[in-house]
Amino acid sequence: MAAKALSFDVGDYVVYPKHGVGRVVELQSTEIAGTSLQLYVLRFEKEKMTLRVPVNKADSVGMRKLSSDKTMVAALEILKGKPKVKRTMWSRRAQEYEAKINSGDLSSIAEVTRDLFRPDDAPEQSYSERQIFEAAASRLARELGAMEQTDEKAALAKIHQILNEAAQIHHKNKEDTKEEAE
Repeated sequence: MAAKALSFDVGDYVVYPKHGVGRVVELQSTEIAGTSLQLYVLRFEKEKMTLRVPVNKADSVGMRKLSSDKTMVAALEILKGKPKVKRTMWSRRAQEYEAKINSGDLSSIAEVTRDLFRPDDAPEQSYSERQIFEAAASRLARELGAMEQTDEKAALAKIHQILNEAAQIHHKNKEDTKEEAE
């Protein structure tokens, strides 16, 4: 059974799991070890990086088109949820968070963003927590920005607004529960 080949055109935004949102800038044909090879040439502006991906490997490395509107709406809903904090060692959680970010799965990235978000009035985050949060939020914002045809900064502001509103609701619910217990 032949694998279904993904088809991207020059100018398309694509998501490469380990690097986030890039743009197909060229379809290139090259010869390597006597074999002709078709390549997608991807440009990642934020990292100032160019990546060449063989057309026949695009699917197996997880390269995909931008998420559907439905998937993005679901990811933004995840941001509104209550943060889930596991009580495991930070090094293990950090590995899990990195794996979720590098999966390219929008819902997983939204979970990491939600779980590591700290409102301004919350205790300070460690440096590594903040780094992972920023990586996840940036990855989410770049895809949101590409979908809404805006820049990362505007998309990030929208994400922070959703997170701050959710934090106020969850903080209020926590206080209400505390009052009921008294």
